Amino acid sequence: MAMELPLTAGRTAFGADPEGYEAARPPYPAALFDLIETGCGIRGARLFEIGPGTGLATRELLSRRPAIVTAVEPDPRLARHLSVTTDGYRDRLSVTLSSWEDAALADEGYDLGLAATSFHWLEQRPALKKVRHVLRPGGWWAMWWTVFGDPDNPDDFHRKASPLFRDLPVSPSWRTGRRPFALDRESRLADMRHAGFDGLSQDILRWTVRMDSRATCALTATFSQVVSLTPDARTRFLSALKDLVQEEFGGSVERRFVTVLYRAQRPKD
Repeated sequence: MAMELPLTAGRTAFGADPEGYEAARPPYPAALFDLIETGCGIRGARLFEIGPGTGLATRELLSRRPAIVTAVEPDPRLARHLSVTTDGYRDRLSVTLSSWEDAALADEGYDLGLAATSFHWLEQRPALKKVRHVLRPGGWWAMWWTVFGDPDNPDDFHRKASPLFRDLPVSPSWRTGRRPFALDRESRLADMRHAGFDGLSQDILRWTVRMDSRATCALTATFSQVVSLTPDARTRFLSALKDLVQEEFGGSVERRFVTVLYRAQRPKD
């Protein structure tokens, strides 16, 4: 049985090459941020973001003119990268170097909390209870993920590449034999309900992107299962993946991705 990565692995898994990670990961759909802005409010709001990483979501949030974004990032390498790449927003961004569990944020100090493809690295119910305490009454919570491969409508590459992933370490985002974390609607809503939220909702955005072998391997190299491999094992895995794209798909694949957004509100009373 493949090894399961511990939740604590997420605190340091992605900081070795922030520039490569940022270049490889596709942006989130603009419609995602429109949903958050319309339903929760961004402009003029006090925001906190859990696990911003390289700032893929952070910069889009800042461009929508919140009053402040407090970014809680446990990896000092990613925190430094984020500070550099958001230099133009210094008046509205505060980077806190801390795990979410240890972060000292004021109770009821924020209008909106967010987590972009990061919250699966936390113990859900304790982390959500802390989110609720940090939000003001009536404040909103939004968390989302992009799933790189639609399990309900898998593309040809997804089907043919799956055997290559079979023996890799298992990420909490997609454990063997289970529904992907982001698409496990019942569990995600139950956890938020248990933490005292209401106004629960889920939105699913499906989109496609065409990628050559270089882009496919670069994106896959950012996955925690691949990052955790030894250098030699990682090289062998990515080489096999590149050969698959080149030999089976003529050097280019069309991928079906799913971005899943959950929103919830702290009750006003």
